[in-house]
Amino acid sequence: MTGFLFSRRHPEYLKNEQIYRHCAEAYRGGPGYMEKTLIRHVSEIDLEFSERKRRAYYFNYPRSIARRITQYALATPPVRTNADPAMVEDWSRTGMRTNEVMRQLSTMLTVFGKVWVQIDSPCFSSPVSRSAAAAGNLRPYVRVLTPLEVTDWSFGTDGKLEWAIIREELYENSDPLAPGEKYECIKLFRRGSWQLFRCRGSEVEECASGKLPGNEIPLFPVEESDGSAAGAGHWFEDAVRISEAIFNNESESQMNMVKQMFGLLVVSESFARGALPRTQEDNANFASTVARSAAVIESVEEKGISRYISPSGVPGALLRQENEALKRELFDLAGLSASSHSKDAQSAESKAWDFRNSSQFLAARADLLEQTEIRAWELLHLFDTSIPVPNVVYNREFAVRELDKSIAALLQLSELPAGNSFKQSVNKAAVELLAALSPMPEQEKSALLEETAAVRLS
Repeated sequence: MTGFLFSRRHPEYLKNEQIYRHCAEAYRGGPGYMEKTLIRHVSEIDLEFSERKRRAYYFNYPRSIARRITQYALATPPVRTNADPAMVEDWSRTGMRTNEVMRQLSTMLTVFGKVWVQIDSPCFSSPVSRSAAAAGNLRPYVRVLTPLEVTDWSFGTDGKLEWAIIREELYENSDPLAPGEKYECIKLFRRGSWQLFRCRGSEVEECASGKLPGNEIPLFPVEESDGSAAGAGHWFEDAVRISEAIFNNESESQMNMVKQMFGLLVVSESFARGALPRTQEDNANFASTVARSAAVIESVEEKGISRYISPSGVPGALLRQENEALKRELFDLAGLSASSHSKDAQSAESKAWDFRNSSQFLAARADLLEQTEIRAWELLHLFDTSIPVPNVVYNREFAVRELDKSIAALLQLSELPAGNSFKQSVNKAAVELLAALSPMPEQEKSALLEETAAVRLS
């Protein structure tokens, strides 16, 4: 009966599984993804398409977008008051700091639109003292799971998880003198307890179990909610499709350039007749093959002159223009402004719209990350009451400033014949600008603000 746990899938999982895998492949890139994504022309022969596949290269825009969103959203580290320093330095129990785990979560959230956060802890066969736990690093930790790892779940009437299943593929190689072994595991969480099942071949066995503190499952989903109420898919899939259109256009443009450099041979029909293969079948194949690597045959009544022809460079230029337009649409879709024009050429309205679009998108991401981290600390405290729940505040100020104009404005304001309060406000704005341009510890920023407030100006 427990073998059913390895095959059961939530309807939401089944609905989105292929989308999740597609987005993950686009983020990873690589030869397998490129070969799968490259579209073959209806009239393209095997030899020509094979060459185009070997020449293909991939600008990984999905990865660029996902990483850029994370870098912008977490450019200013969050402030954690009353946090355990050791936990902040190693939140995952594998050496990843809290900031690093949250960056990982943010990037995965962009790719999938949904991730899961799990609080786990090493298993104890008997009670462990505080000193032994500290010596062995036996403490709870935080993991970020993709939506492909949590295969089924159920929420109770109180809105919290009633049970959940996590699927893992493990590799056992602890003994250097024995061959390694791959096997599949299922961890079943219920409120107050968990069970671990292992599948080897067709045999399923329960290999571990334990109790959970409180009446909660140490697992919760994190999801970008925009559009979910209308049953809409995640926007990153649309970004991947635009990226794939750019990839195919770039491949076509490259081959168009190659064909311009190496023209197609045109020979007279009378010349080709002596060069044709002897069998009727080979003759038909030879005569119907039209590609850069074969000759085009003309009748004597036509040109009758052997020569090379090549395509015009216009299609290649048009493809590049189309790709530039697609890139602008791609980054706009992601909530980031990308323009091939200089900032001076943009209107004030256009710049204001781009800045507002980006800052609002990033502020919403920061708000979601803040809620997620606080929830994770609460579950850590549930596992180990000695771990405090810190006050966590994420930066939500993402106003894009033009440095030269901001400094010039502050200098002009400082020259106005105003009182000390006004000039101190100008100095405070200068400190805020400095902190935005070069992130600094909160203590350093507070010291600078106190310094400006203490200055009495004539």
